[in-house]
Amino acid sequence: MASHSDFDSAHDMLDLEIHSLRDFVELFPAQGLSKVLTGYLSSGISKFPLKEKESEPPDLSEGGVALEDGPLSQEDCLVLMTEGIIESKDSPLAHCLLADYYLFLEEYESAVETARKGLTLAAKESQKTDLSFQRIRDALSSTLATALIYYQSPKNHGEAKEIFSSILKRKPDFTPALIGVGLILEEEEEYAQAIDFLGKALAQDPSNGRIGAELAWCQALNGDYNTGLSRLQEFLEYPQMDSSKQRGRELKAQTLYRIGVCIWELDSSAVARKNRQGAYAQFLASVKTNPNFAPPYTKLGIFYEDYKNDRKRARQCFQKAFELSPSELVAAERLARSFADQGEWDIVEAIAQRVVDSGKVRPTPGSKTKKGVSWPYSALGVVQMNRQEYQKSVVSFLSALRISPDDYHSYVGLGESYHNSGRYNSAARTFKYAENPTDGVVMKDSGEKWFTKYMLANVNRELGEYDTAIKEYEEVLSMRPTEFGVSIALLQTFVDKAWRCIEIGFFGGAADSAKRAIEVAVDIAEYRSDAFNLWKAVGDAATVFTMVQERLDSAPLASIADLLRVGCDSENYDTHKELDGIGSEALNSLVSSKSDHLRTRLTSVIQASILAKKRAIISCANDIHAQAVAWYNLGWTEYRAHVCLEQDISSETKASKSVFLRASMRCFKRAIELEAGNTEFWNSLGVVTTTLNPKVAQHAFVRSLHLNERNVRAWTNLGALYLLENDIELAHQAFSRAQSTDPDYAHAWVGEGIVALLYGDTNEALSHFTHAFELSGSGSLLTKRQYSVSSFDYLVSSSAKANNITHLIQPLFALHQLVFLDPHAISYRHLAALYLERVGNYDGAISALSTICETTEAEYETSESASSLSRFAQAKADLARNYLAVHNYTSAVEEAEVALDLTSDEDSLKPVMTASALQKMRLSARLTAGLSQYYLNDMDASISFFRTALEESNSSPDIICLLAEVLWAKGGENERGVAKDQLFTCIENHPEHVGAVVLLGAMAVMDEDTETMDAIKDELSSLRTKDGLDEHLRARIEKVLDAVAALSGGEEDKEAEVKRSIMLAPWQSVGWTELADSADDAFPATMALKTATRSVPPNGELDAVDLAKAFAGTGTIGDAQRAVMLAPWAKEGWNALTGAIAQG
Repeated sequence: MASHSDFDSAHDMLDLEIHSLRDFVELFPAQGLSKVLTGYLSSGISKFPLKEKESEPPDLSEGGVALEDGPLSQEDCLVLMTEGIIESKDSPLAHCLLADYYLFLEEYESAVETARKGLTLAAKESQKTDLSFQRIRDALSSTLATALIYYQSPKNHGEAKEIFSSILKRKPDFTPALIGVGLILEEEEEYAQAIDFLGKALAQDPSNGRIGAELAWCQALNGDYNTGLSRLQEFLEYPQMDSSKQRGRELKAQTLYRIGVCIWELDSSAVARKNRQGAYAQFLASVKTNPNFAPPYTKLGIFYEDYKNDRKRARQCFQKAFELSPSELVAAERLARSFADQGEWDIVEAIAQRVVDSGKVRPTPGSKTKKGVSWPYSALGVVQMNRQEYQKSVVSFLSALRISPDDYHSYVGLGESYHNSGRYNSAARTFKYAENPTDGVVMKDSGEKWFTKYMLANVNRELGEYDTAIKEYEEVLSMRPTEFGVSIALLQTFVDKAWRCIEIGFFGGAADSAKRAIEVAVDIAEYRSDAFNLWKAVGDAATVFTMVQERLDSAPLASIADLLRVGCDSENYDTHKELDGIGSEALNSLVSSKSDHLRTRLTSVIQASILAKKRAIISCANDIHAQAVAWYNLGWTEYRAHVCLEQDISSETKASKSVFLRASMRCFKRAIELEAGNTEFWNSLGVVTTTLNPKVAQHAFVRSLHLNERNVRAWTNLGALYLLENDIELAHQAFSRAQSTDPDYAHAWVGEGIVALLYGDTNEALSHFTHAFELSGSGSLLTKRQYSVSSFDYLVSSSAKANNITHLIQPLFALHQLVFLDPHAISYRHLAALYLERVGNYDGAISALSTICETTEAEYETSESASSLSRFAQAKADLARNYLAVHNYTSAVEEAEVALDLTSDEDSLKPVMTASALQKMRLSARLTAGLSQYYLNDMDASISFFRTALEESNSSPDIICLLAEVLWAKGGENERGVAKDQLFTCIENHPEHVGAVVLLGAMAVMDEDTETMDAIKDELSSLRTKDGLDEHLRARIEKVLDAVAALSGGEEDKEAEVKRSIMLAPWQSVGWTELADSADDAFPATMALKTATRSVPPNGELDAVDLAKAFAGTGTIGDAQRAVMLAPWAKEGWNALTGAIAQG
């Protein structure tokens, strides 16, 4: 579109007498209007100069110089006119001329403001003088409307049209208005109408080449390039194209450029466009005519780049075009792409930002045809992504998409920015929309749709949706089978899924994922066996099996061995053999390894993992940073080998067999040499040197914390080091710092728990261990070990909690996972069996203890060590007790006797067992044997075991009660007398022992011994109010008291005793249940049910059977059904249901 400078100026439209203006300037040079006139007439936009040219130049033959003033520059003219407008601020003419000059300078905003002010002044003058001032008002209106065409285009096109229309109503042939409307229509791409208006304007002034050239260009833009070309060539000869004048040069350069465009578009063949005599010659002529005209430079750049393959000249042309005008969007885009291909992102950013600042990229408000340009925002987004300024890149890509909602690549960039900034849900929505728009938008076909699915898979992987990510990766690979990046991502996803499965306790799923990872790695190695990430992932997959040792038999050792041979000779694995002795021989042994022995399989898997990590080092020989990471990874694998294979070696031989530990230390040292500023490398060195050299370990941890004082692992490891060095206070400080750094780090809480144990605060320790267990994942062995052991110690020390199953379930689950992760942990398998015994799963406990007995027996036969003997004997004693629980009395006796035989030599067990522990184990075996013999009706053998137990336990009241029961059951008068005597002695020595008093009272009731009953009644009456009694003990006391009352005074005394019990403890169900059994009223049964429902856990310790009895006591069908549901194995519920149905 032509600029205003191509057409008549405001002074030309006013048709003022030039001589009068010159005289005014000469007579009143100090006036503001004179300054405005001087600047305007000197600027070159008026038809007339300030001074007439003399017909003959002055004669300087006899010496002297000309006294004429030199020409004023545009800056001088603007300064002069600005000074003048201040002095003549009420002059409409001054404002008209200044607005026209602003329009010439393309300062459209200033032109609009000045013209509006001029119109206001003209209106005021018209009111004062009653003169219309129509010509100057038309000139101002024409200037204003023309400026509005370009100012915030096309926002103000409506107002400009209205102004031109108002002028045309009065002056239908007013040329500037016709031109203005034509320019507006041209800007709106309404070329047919523009041709009509410009044709009318040309009819008014046929000799005006400016109008004719614009008309011809509109015809070309309307598709008639032949007509446009011929007419443009015709108008080149018009006087307005005079190259000696500035305006003429600009117009001619523009016309030559347009002629070149017409030739360019008329024949789009490569031969025609390569012709230097065609469009190229016109563009070159345009540049020569006006070197500051930008568009021909853009076309020349396209010519050199697309048709001459001269990228250097093309870049020079694009640079020149963009320097002259930021509106040259094609030149800017090609220039930006060129620099982007070379990685010159700073220059790309400068270009894109300049285009954005030009205001040409956004679609103009109200425009029906013109669209915005989105690539500058996309380019800015790419630059910001490369700088990791993801928040800024999100804004840039969103701006690009507002302009071009169908730009596929901008959606990809936006999704990637969301992904890299951690906004995974937003990234997922973006990629899904780019892949399948839901609102009817048709994306620009890029041919690279797979990339969206790939990035969506990456997002799902980050979100932990591994199954979805795997499916999407596989879909991409079905389209691009050898896309290395996608294959590696799939491989790493399988590994990540395996670790996640370990963390959440899906150990079988972890092993399956590791196997799938190996399968994917085999496929990758076929076409890219030298990738560092490939071998790192293979090593990690193999390491998974060392974490889930219960699934070691499913480790694909043969596949890993074959994989390790791909693209690499076996001898290459001997490069780092001096570290740990693992090289080509170990690789060959992987293939021949057929052993099912757990230890052998574990060794083979660890060797495979180490070989894979060594292969990773070989693969990144030319990348120092990758080498540092590879040595770091190998170091942890060596340390894992130490943990699995060396850590359980006896202390006297450990120093000579810590090969993997020392190898790990050397690996970490090598990693630090390559990258000394990595905090994790120093922390790892501290871990492996903790037992080798505590001073080095402390230095390493301090160095790690110096690099990153918020490294919670380093603080925790430092605390562990201080614990090993018996500096409890410093350990406490380090663990506290770790907790404050990251309160969710479980091992810091474990450390504080150990500190609490060392201070003797077992309750505080259990609290810390419990919290650590809740925070940690399923793969943490340390938290499970400490939590389960501490919980068991607490349960053993607290009789009130020992039988509460809610306190047993969680530690039992922890031990179940621990045993799955580390089947070698015999002591924890044994502990799990003890928990199973306490929850009533005797079959499970027997199975576990039988396995432990076999293992420890084999170990003892091999080593004959005292520790193996003690574990074997303890397992036998516990196994006997569980056989007793399942009524397998014969086996119980056999196992108990074996345990007693194994522990007969107490001196040999003293180094590994304390005297009290040994006494408890033997006592347990004797009691188990005694009870089993009792149930086998071998009373003599039973009494023998109990008497020996009584001697060993220093007359324990519990054992006295058991012995008394057996003596009583034997049935002889003498035995029953002895039983009573034993109980009397026990009560005398232990008056608070409830079991002895209750048992003696029961014997007295059965013998109807009134004297004893009276004595026992007083004892029981005092014990019934004792604090801390559980429901079962209290029920036993009440039953004996009821029986005593019934024998002493009949049913009335029994009922009175029951009521007394209720008065003493109305919140407990025992008394109400007894009263309901002896009374016909429904109220006691209802109260028994209400109190029972309030006594179940967590409010009390009433079990399911007792609660079912309370429901059965009401006699209703509904409560009887509830009783059956609560305890279907208890007969009370079924009896109540039968009776209720019969009554109904």
